[in-house]
Amino acid sequence: MSNEYILQMKNVVKQYPGVLALDKVDLDLRKAEVFALIGENGAGKSTLMNILSGAINRDSGDILIDGNEIPLFTKPSEQMEAGIAIIYQELNYLEEMTIAENLFMGCVPVKGFLKQVDYKKMKRDSQELLASFDLSYHPFTLVKTLTIAEKQIIEIIRAVSKDIKVLIMDEPTSSLNDVETRQLFGFIESLKKKGVSVIYISHKLDEVFTIADRVQVMRDGKKVDVLDVKSTSHSELVKLMVGRTITDMYPKEGIKIGEEVLRVENMSCHITKDVSFSVKKGEILGLFGLVGSGRVEAVEGLLGINSIHAGKIFIEGEEIKIANPIEAKKKGIAYIPSDRKEEGLVLMHSVKDNLTVTRVDEIGKGFKIDSKKEKEYCETWINKLRIKTPSPFVSIESLSGGNQQKVVIAKWLLTNPKVLIMNDPTRGIDVGAKVEIYKVMEELCKEGISIIVVSSELPETVGITDRMVIFSDGQVVGEFDRSEYDQNKILHLAVGGESNDKKHSCEN
Repeated sequence: MSNEYILQMKNVVKQYPGVLALDKVDLDLRKAEVFALIGENGAGKSTLMNILSGAINRDSGDILIDGNEIPLFTKPSEQMEAGIAIIYQELNYLEEMTIAENLFMGCVPVKGFLKQVDYKKMKRDSQELLASFDLSYHPFTLVKTLTIAEKQIIEIIRAVSKDIKVLIMDEPTSSLNDVETRQLFGFIESLKKKGVSVIYISHKLDEVFTIADRVQVMRDGKKVDVLDVKSTSHSELVKLMVGRTITDMYPKEGIKIGEEVLRVENMSCHITKDVSFSVKKGEILGLFGLVGSGRVEAVEGLLGINSIHAGKIFIEGEEIKIANPIEAKKKGIAYIPSDRKEEGLVLMHSVKDNLTVTRVDEIGKGFKIDSKKEKEYCETWINKLRIKTPSPFVSIESLSGGNQQKVVIAKWLLTNPKVLIMNDPTRGIDVGAKVEIYKVMEELCKEGISIIVVSSELPETVGITDRMVIFSDGQVVGEFDRSEYDQNKILHLAVGGESNDKKHSCEN
């Protein structure tokens, strides 16, 4: 057996009723490398990693660590004993406890006959563990005071402190800004130096080229190819993922932009101060800024989620008052949140129920449901957004994250809004599905709908918008027309660069 690989998965098969989730899949991981695993939603990535982490069992196939075969796991602790740990997209930490308590969760040091917690040893061991990664946090700092990136790093340290050999990271930057992402990448590099191998699952191909050594592409439950990152390209990976060439990631068309539909004047709410912006009929407006810049808070003020202390809102020239999201919906404003699980879906209900909930007043007739209309809505949007689901009647929880997000988008498109606000609309969605959603956005603009995209992902915002408003420190610090876009200047403003003229900041 070759010593080249720390981990080998051979001919792994997993079948569910009517679905072959994994079809004789192989994966070979070298020691101290970052190995990216990519593919569209439903490609089999999560199933393969859930088998490796012990969350589910394989039907057949072999797993070897250091050349030694690993049997089927019968309890979660066995995968850790085998040297495998996984960090899920939804982090697993206790906010009201300290860093030390989180680091030693499940194995708290004790002393004496009564087995009391040995806080001195916990502090000392925590300091040594943090110092080994050049971190100087106080061990008794409450985790709730940390940033998302810092919480993620604490969870990684907890995993690697168990002397693991393989760390699986599932969409680790989905909630991080650019600075936090760079911090995480530096931490991953330190893991490599310590001999840890990382399997990195991501939809963000730019990250793959930044952090990974090799990349494996999966499609329809099969391994398609494995490539050295330095010898491949963005377009080649996209083609392998979706089985076709996507020549234009951002299918922007020259759509005629009409009169102003929505205008916000001098609005102050929560952390935002004196914010003004507008969007026209058929236009896609981007609200760009880093996490905490005020772009999300401004939208929440517009929707009535945050109370407005000052300022005015106009729809088609008429001043309106919005006290809550229900009133916003009645005024023709729809909102797609970035956190689908917490804000966008009822997880225990079906795809059908989630998709049609915004039109329940139309399809509900007394104690009866207009099943024909309900079916029509479901079929239309499942097909239009290519939502992968065995049936509209299955639980929304059974869908992949990307397909769940598509249901949220379809749900709000059913309200026929005048203004559609989309907060990180393609978060957790694969490349092929992103392009489809961009095309849907273009079709909506042709129909006269105005779209506001709230994002901290600059390439996407530049690619799909007609105009962009830049937020920093709760204020609008710049505005760019599409013909003026310059990513360096936009980022300069977003991170706190000075501008003397909001409208023409791109010329400064």
